[in-house]
Amino acid sequence: MGQIGIWQIVIIAVVVVLLFGRGKISDLMGDVAKGINSFKKGLNETEEEVADKIDDKKEQVVDAVSEKTKTS
Repeated sequence: MGQIGIWQIVIIAVVVVLLFGRGKISDLMGDVAKGINSFKKGLNETEEEVADKIDDKKEQVVDAVSEKTKTS
């Protein structure tokens, strides 16, 4: 009783298709895919921003060290 068999899955799938129709399900899946792509793009942009900040900090440290060595 605790396990879901293949027939239960088939019945649930048929009911979902009857309730929502094929068009709505495919539209929903397309929206989910767009959301996932947008999320991934946001993560990549965040990583690029962090990398840019690290590069800026490296340049600041190099400039500070070079100024200190010139004055010494």
